[in-house]
Amino acid sequence: MSTAPQRCGLVAIVGRPNVGKSTLLNALVGQKVSITSDKAQTTRHRITGICTHAGVQFVFVDTPGFQTRHGNALNRNLNRTVRSVLSDVDAVLFVVEAGRFGPDDAQVLALLPDDKPVLLIANKQDQVKHRADLMPWMATMRERRDFAQFVPMSAKKAADVERLLGVVAPYLPEQAWFYEQDALTDRSERFLASELIREKLFRLTGDELPYSCTVVIDRFEEVGSATSAPSPVAPAAGAAALATAPATLRGPLRRIAATIVVERDAHKGMVIGEGGARLKRIGSEARQELERLWDAKVFLELWVKVRSGWADSEEHLRSYGYE
Repeated sequence: MSTAPQRCGLVAIVGRPNVGKSTLLNALVGQKVSITSDKAQTTRHRITGICTHAGVQFVFVDTPGFQTRHGNALNRNLNRTVRSVLSDVDAVLFVVEAGRFGPDDAQVLALLPDDKPVLLIANKQDQVKHRADLMPWMATMRERRDFAQFVPMSAKKAADVERLLGVVAPYLPEQAWFYEQDALTDRSERFLASELIREKLFRLTGDELPYSCTVVIDRFEEVGSATSAPSPVAPAAGAAALATAPATLRGPLRRIAATIVVERDAHKGMVIGEGGARLKRIGSEARQELERLWDAKVFLELWVKVRSGWADSEEHLRSYGYE
């Protein structure tokens, strides 16, 4: 009795900001590996999520939403990331909102390579009241490009996500897997910590804070077993120290010190909040999610610092880990 050969390949997830790319990646992997928020341009790095299913290893690459409206160094960096990913992959998932296609979508579509299979993912189908309304839109999309597949779906529905895996699998080459079967991402815990802090920052500041802020991990240490109690640290001005954690967590304690970098003094005040309340909440929610992710206690200390013009400085971008 013969067994089916293994398949493995790279699949880019591309689209304009806020079409649900990161939500889709997390659903495909089955665990949070890419942060989400309503703020445009939440994803800033090449995020790899790995799913091994039914003999196929899918290596999904979530990319930043392609930026068309701002030309600072940060956005040029993000757009370079999108372009570099497209040259390496075996297939492309072009994600749009079902029933919608605007100038920003068109600019992303124009970037997609002609020599790669491109699957049109009509996400957020659950927000369309009548599916029949999609028929004329589908016809216009077919005129824009000869897509390899058209997949209407909702990233929030498990059945749709599993169906998408089945659609993508034949486009991946027959070859050995790149990663172990239980691998979920190639990103480090240090990176995930910075991303989850940034997610909470965006979620809890809403539209008040411009998106030109970032998070830098200053220290990341594993300390003994989970039974080790963190020593108390008094928060300094502009910092929030958060060390409370349930006693049932089993992994080794992680001590993390991180800096939230903003461009102006006014932004620093927005992040800290009255009496430090907002900064404490950002730290508390980030810590709790990291503890759930790692099943381990986390001691998290946050600082806020002003670095004027960092988002338009190639030197600062490199020092903050932008590729």
